[in-house]
Amino acid sequence: MPDNFSDIAPAKRKWGFLPILDYYVFSQFMIPLSVLIIGFILLFVIGDIFNDLQDFLESDTDRAKLPIMIEYFILLLPGNIRFILPISVLLSCMYTMANFGKNMEVTAMRASGISLLRCGGSIYVVALIITGINFWFNEQLVPVCESRAETLKDKTTRGDAYRSDLQNMLTYVSPNKKHTWLFKYFTEAGVQKEVMLKSYLLPESAMENRKLIYDIQAAESSFVPGEGWVFKDGTITLYTEDGFMPRNPEPFQRLVKGVDELPETPSEILNSARPPEDLPTWSIWQILHFTKDMDDICRYKYATIFFHRIAFPWSCLIAVFLGIPLAAKNERGGIFKSILSAVAVIIVYQMSSEVFLVLGKQGYLYPVVAGLFPTILFIAYGWYNIVKQNA
Repeated sequence: MPDNFSDIAPAKRKWGFLPILDYYVFSQFMIPLSVLIIGFILLFVIGDIFNDLQDFLESDTDRAKLPIMIEYFILLLPGNIRFILPISVLLSCMYTMANFGKNMEVTAMRASGISLLRCGGSIYVVALIITGINFWFNEQLVPVCESRAETLKDKTTRGDAYRSDLQNMLTYVSPNKKHTWLFKYFTEAGVQKEVMLKSYLLPESAMENRKLIYDIQAAESSFVPGEGWVFKDGTITLYTEDGFMPRNPEPFQRLVKGVDELPETPSEILNSARPPEDLPTWSIWQILHFTKDMDDICRYKYATIFFHRIAFPWSCLIAVFLGIPLAAKNERGGIFKSILSAVAVIIVYQMSSEVFLVLGKQGYLYPVVAGLFPTILFIAYGWYNIVKQNA
């Protein structure tokens, strides 16, 4: 037996798979996580019911309302869950680690050679899986569900007024300002009715006026992949070099404009009617990649939202990076103090992300900085705290 405690060798650090410990931490973490997710979902559902139920009840349509209302509120769930997941992960992590600290389990783990980083291994795995789920929600499920929910509500509450809106004119100006479209009736996949197109020559200076090259008026138009835009039964009018005087209209039965001249597609035109915040990240990337000569302010806005979308799902992992060291640091102060500390930090993160987002969309910051910097900074901050706690 050693003469004093200084002669006792420290426990060797353990990094491998520890099934008993990992399963125990996992089970203790999943209980509050499941309860919080279910609780927050119920709160959001109640809020949606209070906001939208009256609109359904006051509608005078003959459609069956109860099945439609149930479908509508189910369609709203994915959009709510993507905001529920990060805060649920944070609070569950804080509760689990603070509870371990209260019962001196964190101290026992570290005395056995298990670092703070390793004892939360199963929590990191769960957070990484939830990050992937959250990204899939943002890209695949949420846009489709929100669009269907909005359409379902409009059809039910507005009746004939909704159907008449489909006939209203849709105006589209290409991001490079070269083309202006006007559709009396527009469908993303199919034939457009009563189409007008104006093509402009871009000025050398922003102070100059655009000069008209030609305008097309057609009864129908459609987009054929690989061929371009096909116009039918209309006229094309060429303009003089100064862009002011039209020449004689030339009728045509079929006119084709290739994608090199008219690169915009029906999906891009339809997306233009929606704010960039409502577009999937893939659609935003396509707009940035395929749209040449886009206005700088417009490009800053789309690019900032693109990088912000990439960073947002990682907030679930940030919650764990912040939660574990804060809970361990305040293990003597109890669960309540730990949760308050973590919530305060996550609020600062959310506020800074929104501020950077606004500055990036206005062009005051580079999009990559505005979209990614707050997330990278807080991940580094959480990682630093974990390493510091392990020291």
